[in-house]
Order: sequence, then C-alpha cells, then structure tokens
Amino acid sequence: MSRATRRQSGLLSCIAAVSAAFLFFNIDFYAACIIHVLPGRAGPIVMAFVVRVMRSAPLVLLALCFAGAASAQPARPAAAAQEVQVKAAYLYKFAGFVDWPASAFARPDSPLVIGVAGSDELAGQLEQVVVNRSVGGHPLAVRRLRRGDTPAGLHVLYVGGGEPGAWSELLANARGLPLLTVGDAAAELPNNMIRFLMVDRHLRFEVALGPVAPSGLRISARLLAAAVRVTGAS
Repeated sequence: MSRATRRQSGLLSCIAAVSAAFLFFNIDFYAACIIHVLPGRAGPIVMAFVVRVMRSAPLVLLALCFAGAASAQPARPAAAAQEVQVKAAYLYKFAGFVDWPASAFARPDSPLVIGVAGSDELAGQLEQVVVNRSVGGHPLAVRRLRRGDTPAGLHVLYVGGGEPGAWSELLANARGLPLLTVGDAAAELPNNMIRFLMVDRHLRFEVALGPVAPSGLRISARLLAAAVRVTGAS
C-alpha cells in the first residue's frame, strides 16, 4: 500500500471514529477537530476541543464528517477494519445510555459484561476499547462466546451475522433477561434491540423497542435520538 493510500485510510478511520463519538455528545455541544497528516507519519494527528452551540449542530457536523468520508473511500480490507472499530466504539458507548435493573448486578461495583458471539475480531477490538473504563461505577469487561455458551451474567450481547443459525439458542435464552441485544440488520436475527445497518456506506443503527420492555432495561432518549430509526414506540 502506498504512503498516500495509508494516509487516506488513516484519515477515513479517524473521521469515522470521530463521527461515531459525535452521536453521543450532549446535544448542546459539538466537537470541532483539526486533523493533520504529517510527512513520515502513517496516520493522522488529531486535536479536538468542545464548543457550545445550537442543538442542531451535532447533526450538521456529523453530516460534514460523513461527507468527507464518502469522498475518500479506502480499499475493502481497510473498510472492513474500520467497520469493526466503529462497532466496538458503539458497543462501548451504548452501555452508557442504558439503565439496568439493580438485580442485573450482584454488587454495586460488579463488572458490566459485554458478550461478543461470532466475531473474534470485534471482541479483540472491544477489549482494547474498554481497558480501564467503567460505566456507572461498573468496570467494563468483554466475554467471547462460543456455541453452547449461555447469556447468564451478560449485560450487553452482540451476535455477528456470519452464522445466524449457530446462535439461535443463545438468543432464545436471552429473551426476558436484563440484557441489551445487538446485531446486524442484514442478518435479520429476531429479538435484537439494536441493529447495525449501512446508510450511504456508513455504519449507523436502529432501535426496536418491542424486545426492550420485557427485559426491564431503559434506553436513554439521547440514544434513541441518534438512531436512524426507532420502531415499536407507543
């Protein structure tokens, strides 16, 4: 890969990661960033600061970031890696916008466990993202699931779309538990509360509230506002 291509791919990954983060800023704020690609460096250097602006500014800035990404499409391997990085960032951020019933944790400082089935690559990326991080006083942990495992002890569950039939029992056992289930819309797995989907070649998500009610979870209005689509709302 040429130096120019590496710089382009690094810049695109940066834009995508920053864009994903903007979805979860307080709606009264946005972050303006300056991106530099320096000679002899494979990736971009990013500096960011926060500015108070009107409520619509995050959507405007997000649109500008996605427009920049669309103008510099990377090679397919880089795009696949970028998708994994953005999914990992989403899964981490989702945890901060969901309230679990007290019964979901054995102790006030028990770990908040994110389970990943069907994607070791995503699990590895997520393990890096959550290092030394916590949500609501709960340290974050990642568990890789194999066939035959149960969802007991999980708080978030992502099931990859590569082999949807392999995880039907896992998903069936997750019904009614205080467990946020996440998957890919293309896989059409039943009972997922959040589904990733591509919109104009960019990774976004939709929320189905139908499976949320019996779980006892409460999803923040801010997360719902960032979704492409929300179904099952009364």
